[in-house]
Amino acid sequence: MTIDLRFYLSLFIRRIHYFLICLAVGSAVGITLATVLPPVFKANAKLIVESEQIPGDLAATTVQTETTEQLQIIQQRILTRDSLLEMANRLRIYDAPAGEIATRLPADEIVEDLRDRIVISTTGGSSTRGPVQATIVEVSFEAPTALMSATVTNEVVTLILQENVEIRTSVAGQTLEYFNEEVSRLDQELATRGADILAFQERNLEALPDSLDFRRQQQSAAQERLAQVERDEAVLRDRRDRLTVLFESTGDIGGLNTPLSSQTPEQRQLQGLKDEMNTLLAVLSPENPRVKVMKAQIAALEVTVAAQTSAGFETSLAGVPLSPFEIQIADFDGQLAFLAAQKSTINATMEALRLSIEATPGNAITLDTLQRDYANLRAQYDQAVANRARAETGDTIEALAKGQRISVIEQAVPPRAPDRPNRTVVAAAGVGMGTLAGFALIVVLELMNTAIRRPIDLTSKLGITPFGTVPLIRTRWEIVRRQTIIFAGFAVAIVMIPALLWLIHAQVMPLDVILDRVKEKVGL
Repeated sequence: MTIDLRFYLSLFIRRIHYFLICLAVGSAVGITLATVLPPVFKANAKLIVESEQIPGDLAATTVQTETTEQLQIIQQRILTRDSLLEMANRLRIYDAPAGEIATRLPADEIVEDLRDRIVISTTGGSSTRGPVQATIVEVSFEAPTALMSATVTNEVVTLILQENVEIRTSVAGQTLEYFNEEVSRLDQELATRGADILAFQERNLEALPDSLDFRRQQQSAAQERLAQVERDEAVLRDRRDRLTVLFESTGDIGGLNTPLSSQTPEQRQLQGLKDEMNTLLAVLSPENPRVKVMKAQIAALEVTVAAQTSAGFETSLAGVPLSPFEIQIADFDGQLAFLAAQKSTINATMEALRLSIEATPGNAITLDTLQRDYANLRAQYDQAVANRARAETGDTIEALAKGQRISVIEQAVPPRAPDRPNRTVVAAAGVGMGTLAGFALIVVLELMNTAIRRPIDLTSKLGITPFGTVPLIRTRWEIVRRQTIIFAGFAVAIVMIPALLWLIHAQVMPLDVILDRVKEKVGL
């Protein structure tokens, strides 16, 4: 099957007016948009994230936020509703040009529009593969004028620098403030715990574990003293009983039984001579001159002692003189009463020692708990003091801008040419769309037309072989009417469509806004 190019070319020429109308419409739309669309200027600025100026192993900052995270925080703070509205009012971004009527946009549309026009992009930084690259931040803003785009871009850069400094100094300051409060709190709690320990020790001064051995020694010594007092008491009672038996059996107590504390010097001398004589009689005979002399001395002293005793008897409460026996008994009773008082004192001391020794284990546990809590609190306090020192260093580093910082390496300048639209591309796109639409229209019309236009169509469809063909002959009126319709279509395409687009742009809504909304609807 051969393609009759001459036939298809004749069809195209026959319907070329449709093609030209579509081409005119597309070209008119493209040229009108290229002419009417306002210029959009885009200014760019570059920033770089610099690392710490002081090595971290010498003095570390307390701001540990990752670079990417910090840039995202800064971006979100800048793009908040209040910040954008304040910047729009301060820089008069949406003021109408001179000679035009200002149309005030709603606050929501202003915020949404600024978020679309402000672009903050980050490149570089740390990566899982490859070496670490410098983090570069690019800031751009689109505006109808070159000066406005540069002004807003530099304002965004200023906000980024301010937010970065504010975030880092705020974090460092809050860290230092926290550890100052923590150190103050722990210091007060340490003082309270120390006072509790001191008060407990003062309340239980006699039952603390550090004096347990001493109190046990005191208890042993008290037991020994008690045993000695009981022995002395038994001896005194025995002497008292023997003295009583002697007095009851003989009626006399004898000088030997007189206590030394109540004897006169003569009595003591007499007692000494008697003891010495008893010793001599054990080795010498009674006829020994020395023994005889000593007997004479003893007899003389006995006379003297008897005279002293009869002349110096004490008297009782009733005025009756006390006998030597009563004096001895009174002396024994006094000594026994003294020993009984000593026993009572020793027993009381031993009871107090017993109670304190029994209370010592419980006090030891309580004191150990208090001291352990104090030690743990002291460890927390020491750690907090060390952390506060590091926080002070970090705060100083951030105050002097020696930590991680963002620096401007390229300020935004007014661009010489608009970034978009590319008017040549827009016009060419309109021409291209018109061309494609013209070809598509001709193809569709021919596919829908089933009329017989060639002799071969008669043969293929009806099976008839014609003898000859007569072309369609139009009248003059038909030719004029057809040409009028074609020229009217051209007029509409060339004049009315651009005029309609301009009217919409000027009176209804700017075409760039319409195109942006169309893009949003279709998801472009």
